[in-house]
This record gives sequence, C-alpha cells and structure tokens, in this order.
Amino acid sequence: GGAEEAREEQDRTVNVNVNGTSMARVTRAMSSSWRSNILSASEALEVAKTCRRVAVLGIKTAEKRDQPAYHVPEYLQSCGVEVIPVPVYYPDVKEILGKPVYRRIGEIPRPDELDVVDVFRRPKDLHQHLDDLLAAKPKCVWLQSGIAHREFEEELAMNGIKVVSSRCLLLDHQAATRSSNL
Repeated sequence: GGAEEAREEQDRTVNVNVNGTSMARVTRAMSSSWRSNILSASEALEVAKTCRRVAVLGIKTAEKRDQPAYHVPEYLQSCGVEVIPVPVYYPDVKEILGKPVYRRIGEIPRPDELDVVDVFRRPKDLHQHLDDLLAAKPKCVWLQSGIAHREFEEELAMNGIKVVSSRCLLLDHQAATRSSNL
C-alpha cells in the first residue's frame, strides 16, 4: 500500500545538510550498485595513474616535510599533478607548495572537476568533512594508508563518489606510472 511505498522512499532518501541548511535530497539506488564505487586495488592504480587535479585534505606545511601529508602532495606536484591544498590546521597559512590554500573542498573552484580528494585525517575526524565532500562531488575520495572508515566510505559511495581506502597515492602513482612506462 501507500504507507509501505512511502517508507521505502524514506529509506532511499538522504538529506544532505550544508552549514545546517538542507541543500539537496539525494535518493539512493535500491540495488547494491553503489558498491562498485568502492574501488579495488587495480581500479585504485588506474585512478592514481590518470589523476591530474588533486585536492589534499589535511595537507601539512613545509615545516613538516618529513610527514606523508606534505611529501605525498609534493611528489604529485613534481609529477605535473595540480595539487590544491586544503589544510585543517595552520589558520594563518595562505599558500602551501606555492598554491593558494582553501579551507573547505567546496570553496575550490569547480570542485566536481577534482579527480581525487586525497585525505590525511584520522578516521574519527572524517565525518566532519562528509557534508563538504557530498556537496562538492569530487570524482574520487582517497583515504591514505591506515585510514579507513566503513560508514564514511559507504556514504560517499552511495552518493556516486568513488572511494579508495587505506592506500598510499604516492606509492600507487609510482607503481601505475612505472608499469605504464615499461
């Protein structure tokens, strides 16, 4: 009956809130097709090989150059990838790697044209970025080595965003570009 259909529709619908305002209603597919957005190792290598525009959420400054959150984006930039810094800390910093800093993914011009958002955040801190990521709609969210959060990953995947979990973008980029140059 009507009540059952309404309940099914309610189960499929998620309200996306941005800054406390309901901005969009996103309807989930009833099938498990969203699971194809959780990428395998070979799919992750393909993303690593082809990414050209990467926002780095949680990037560190040059003072922390020994940490992956600085040297991974530095490496990507040295390979010709456009790196867009999105630090969580360092409120006074205006540039990292010679590029202007953004404070949220949604502030980046054309966020839907981001190939990857490379994430350097603890799993417990991921949810504070979920609404920003859902609204920005990057092609892929890449959680660096050691970072995984099933519910967070599934929420992104159900909303059409590809997800790579607990892999190093630098190592995968090196492996993918090395294998394509053989």
